[in-house]
Amino acid sequence: MNYRIPKFPSIRWKQFIAITAILLVAFVLVKCLPYFLSGGDHEVSFVVLENNQVPDRITRILPRYRTLERALATEVEEEIYVIVTRGEKSTGGYTVSIESMHLIEENEERKLVVKATFKDPEADELVAQVITYPYVAVKTNLRELPSLIDLQISYPD
Repeated sequence: MNYRIPKFPSIRWKQFIAITAILLVAFVLVKCLPYFLSGGDHEVSFVVLENNQVPDRITRILPRYRTLERALATEVEEEIYVIVTRGEKSTGGYTVSIESMHLIEENEERKLVVKATFKDPEADELVAQVITYPYVAVKTNLRELPSLIDLQISYPD
């Protein structure tokens, strides 16, 4: 029996290296270009906390800020927490949620941009007639407190 080994096409090495280099450069650009275009923008991951998960230290300082509409950050046991408050509301039905957070380097300062959604009760919705202080607290993956916090509020349509 006479077996023939198939003949593979010859590789044009210069062309192969050029195509590989182009693909490598394209991959690096796709991965790195969004970072440079965003100006050093880093998305911050977070976990929304239930009321019973909020650290006691935050629970104790929250009454100072609950009448204001603002975002604040604090460090508790080497963890960074962000709280967004809606202020004092005359009824129930008001909610606040954090959609995203981004850390931006501006003028050698770290600014945390918090995008929150405020939802108001519908005009015909039955709500509790009690003063409320809606807020949301989240635990972040940040390792140090930001210099500034910018709260950007949106309302659902």
